[in-house]
Amino acid sequence: MDKFGLVEIFAKYLNSAFSENAEKAVREIAELGIDDAAALSYLAAEFGGLDAGGADRETFMRYFPLCVKKLDAKDYISDPYYKNVRFDGKTDANCRLCTKKYNPYESFVYDDLTENFDGTIIPHIGFFDKEFYYPAVEEDGKIWMTVTPNEINTMKEPVKKARGNVLTFGLGLGYFAYSCAIKSEVGSVTAVERNPAIIRLFESLILPQIPCGEKIRIVCADAFDYISDMPKDFDFAFVDVWRDVSDGAPLYTKFKRYENNYPETEFSYWIEKSIGFYL
Repeated sequence: MDKFGLVEIFAKYLNSAFSENAEKAVREIAELGIDDAAALSYLAAEFGGLDAGGADRETFMRYFPLCVKKLDAKDYISDPYYKNVRFDGKTDANCRLCTKKYNPYESFVYDDLTENFDGTIIPHIGFFDKEFYYPAVEEDGKIWMTVTPNEINTMKEPVKKARGNVLTFGLGLGYFAYSCAIKSEVGSVTAVERNPAIIRLFESLILPQIPCGEKIRIVCADAFDYISDMPKDFDFAFVDVWRDVSDGAPLYTKFKRYENNYPETEFSYWIEKSIGFYL
């Protein structure tokens, strides 16, 4: 197996319709005396073409316990954003704030990739044993944006570091802006967003629900236009303008070239650890 072999195996499983409806199969395997994380691991291995109980058992036993984890819903529903921002029933033009759910034992990526001591890349796959609801936006009936456990985990460190005058490239549903604005160490949050529809949605439906919302200012601009000549009084800048690693790598590389122009600003990048494995 090459260094990205586990990533490929779990990608096949996550992209299968079976992953969304795995509860019955997981429970049947668990009845044999296997914990549910291991049961789900066996299913993912099978989809990825691994013989977990035979020829590939050593590989399975070595790596899969590092990849699959049952998550505790309390770790997420206690997040201030989840507790205080209400999504159901709010609409703006053709967009609707709503909640979506993970089914019991439905798998999803919950954190950055990491590297094992032998160089193998470890994907972090999570699941809940009960339904788990998360905020989302539908545009014309299709999911447009979400705030899932993945966003919470992968933004935890940048939120912790944020201080003073904070700049964020990319607004989304405002999770990062919210999490920074409620910190006493943060004086202001400037969010650069090029999509007027996202700005309108945030300002009309989400911003009024944010404590300390007066700290947040939105600038409608392209991220690269803004960073080429931005004010030099930001203490911390967070970049989140990509969907995943595949489109993030080239954009990350381009952004990094600007850092030396702003020596007083500390920069942080969404899923930077994961992107680093592909550079």
